[in-house]
Amino acid sequence: MAIKSVPKEDRPRERLLELGPAHLSNAELFAILLGSGTRDESVTLLAQRLLMHFEGLQLLRDATIEELTAIKGIGTAKGVLILAAIELGQRLYRYKPAERYTIRSPKDGADYVMEEMRNLSQEHFVVLFLNTKNHIIHRQTIFIGSLNASIVHPREIFREAVRRSAASIIFSLICIK
Repeated sequence: MAIKSVPKEDRPRERLLELGPAHLSNAELFAILLGSGTRDESVTLLAQRLLMHFEGLQLLRDATIEELTAIKGIGTAKGVLILAAIELGQRLYRYKPAERYTIRSPKDGADYVMEEMRNLSQEHFVVLFLNTKNHIIHRQTIFIGSLNASIVHPREIFREAVRRSAASIIFSLICIK
């Protein structure tokens, strides 16, 4: 069955774009990863068969390339893609951010940016974005000025602060003499 014969609102990619990935079934997510089915079977049916073969995600997590390629319609390329996606998911699950630098005083903020900025030849406007515990969650150079001027618009600063859900921000303007 060709994907073109499936109504547009039932196609996995279109459903993901319209509803977001959280609203798709495991089979639909695998169908997107697989990309195509076989001559006799749609990608959605192949994805469903893959999940049934492994009785869901739990056993699929430990699948080998040999087990995957033993399934009709899953070749080496699709098997490698599945293994890579599973590994990426496991890494995201295990990911823990590095210990965050805490700002307790203006000196802490200056120390954080000074070493890197000590030998600059132009003005730099740097913003540190902090969480509610005064841990630095992001550092960004908002503007690099000319030899003696920096023009910064507040919307550039606040856009990033909102995007990062920052509780507070510290501005650093490194002036060159």
